[in-house]
Amino acid sequence: MTWVKGVVGVVCLLIGLVWIGQGIGLLPGSVMSGQLMWAIIGLVLVVVGGWLLWSVVQGRARSGATPT
Repeated sequence: MTWVKGVVGVVCLLIGLVWIGQGIGLLPGSVMSGQLMWAIIGLVLVVVGGWLLWSVVQGRARSGATPT
């Protein structure tokens, strides 16, 4: 189950970064470009993705598992 949280965290993080880029106009060529709403939604996704990844790392540290 931890790997699912890790994958979902990475996907949320990447999509959030793309949406922030489109929302603030760094990535043009989309309906979302230049729309502040998408930058805010992207920021929320980045926070969720970061929280998921942090919880995976903390869970591994608590269980004593060493990353390979």
